[in-house]
Amino acid sequence: MTYYGAADLAAAFRQVRSNTVQIAEEIPEEKYGFRATHETRSVAQLLVHIAVAPRFQLHVHRNGIADFQTLNFLELIGPLAAEETKARTKAEITALLRAEGELFASYIDGVSDAFLAETVKMPVGAQPPTKTRFEMLMSAKEHEMHHRGQLMVFQRMMGLTPHLTRQMQERMASRAAAAQAAR
Repeated sequence: MTYYGAADLAAAFRQVRSNTVQIAEEIPEEKYGFRATHETRSVAQLLVHIAVAPRFQLHVHRNGIADFQTLNFLELIGPLAAEETKARTKAEITALLRAEGELFASYIDGVSDAFLAETVKMPVGAQPPTKTRFEMLMSAKEHEMHHRGQLMVFQRMMGLTPHLTRQMQERMASRAAAAQAAR
């Protein structure tokens, strides 16, 4: 028996992507060229990276790859990295985030528990040496949350308050008001 299956994973990924899209919408388009340092991706590049990164997982799992020794990383990663350098408007980037996110979530929605339990052999030297497909698909959500945290720092550097922070502040104010009214 599992307690967290494909439908749960797909729903969680959709929620994460929804939060990323909201950040993309709240950052002004004129700030899409912002970089925290010269070595980091711009806001636009980071958003495109987030949008297309799940394509790696789709390739691995749709093709039933069970051993990373059979995978040509450079051949697969090169086109994904090239996507980040394409000039796009804010509207194009948010549309890409939505479309790619739903493509990935829909794929996850359709896999079985047995498929999620299959193991994939990682590259030589990787720890652990194998991962379940569930772990790998979950890592797409974790990857996006990592980069979304970067975007939230970027928002702070721009003088913006991230929407998740605003929502938490609203909940805290509501609780404080309710506690005050109860006195």
